[in-house]
Amino acid sequence: MADFIVVGVSVRSGSPTALRWAADEARRRRCGLVAVRAWRAPRPPSAPGVHPPAVSRDVDAVFAEGEEKLRADVAAALGEDAKVECRLVKGTPVSVLLKESEGALMLVLDAPRRTDLKANTLLAHRLMYHVGCPVVVMPPALTLPGPGRAARIGKEVGTRIAKAAASAGRPGIRIPPQPN
Repeated sequence: MADFIVVGVSVRSGSPTALRWAADEARRRRCGLVAVRAWRAPRPPSAPGVHPPAVSRDVDAVFAEGEEKLRADVAAALGEDAKVECRLVKGTPVSVLLKESEGALMLVLDAPRRTDLKANTLLAHRLMYHVGCPVVVMPPALTLPGPGRAARIGKEVGTRIAKAAASAGRPGIRIPPQPN
């Protein structure tokens, strides 16, 4: 039987909710926790003509920075003393998570950031049909931040403008109350 849980850690968000949930589940089941992030080498800068670019990149240094960033994301979510194996693996997110979750108790993922299903095939959806263990996806209500202060103020201002425009020049006309 498998004795570890794999959690996919996003480069953009750091997946704090998925990390905390997976760590709690690993403690409950008394098993290990493996934090995995897919990594691809950055493209070299392009150069005009046939000459190679004047700037070269140290791929090993960039990989080491990626490993440090993964450890920092895990520490930010779980604390510095968390017992988590961190793996930065070369490849695409789907191929890396498929490979790393072989033999795992489960794979835990953060909520997808995009909701436009026509434009983006979601990672969790692609993994569910190919991975050999249960896939747990954190619900967006837990992971995605609510509207910020600017959005709340903008909504309030927009509502007031709409009400003012609806009753402008029509004394005695009021917008019917909205059902709650």
